[in-house]
Amino acid sequence: VQLQASGGGLVQAGSSLRLSCTASERTFSNYRMGWFRQAPGKEREFVAAINWNGGSTYYADSVKGRFTISRDNAKNMVYLQMNSLKPEDTAVYYCAAGLGLHIGVRPYEYNYWGQGTLVTVSS
Repeated sequence: VQLQASGGGLVQAGSSLRLSCTASERTFSNYRMGWFRQAPGKEREFVAAINWNGGSTYYADSVKGRFTISRDNAKNMVYLQMNSLKPEDTAVYYCAAGLGLHIGVRPYEYNYWGQGTLVTVSS
């Protein structure tokens, strides 16, 4: 599976961005999807995940209520709507795909990774 993330940019605190991730796999619906982020000098951390049909989602406490993950299996796309952005949301954001029914929150639970898109939030 090849993943391509896009939509990052430089925004002010309080703004919104929508990240997109497109997958090459025709059986995209077989995969659960996740978004992770990595800030400079920090470990990669979980942001949000969604199961194969979008019926179940899970969020890190730091983004709960501000970010929304969704997917469109017909388009092989997964999205991350980010509202009320804060400077601490600044990071490279990665989309990831994994097999299995459970929603994974750890990087090792995902098999495929996109190249990342940079989000910078200024104060």
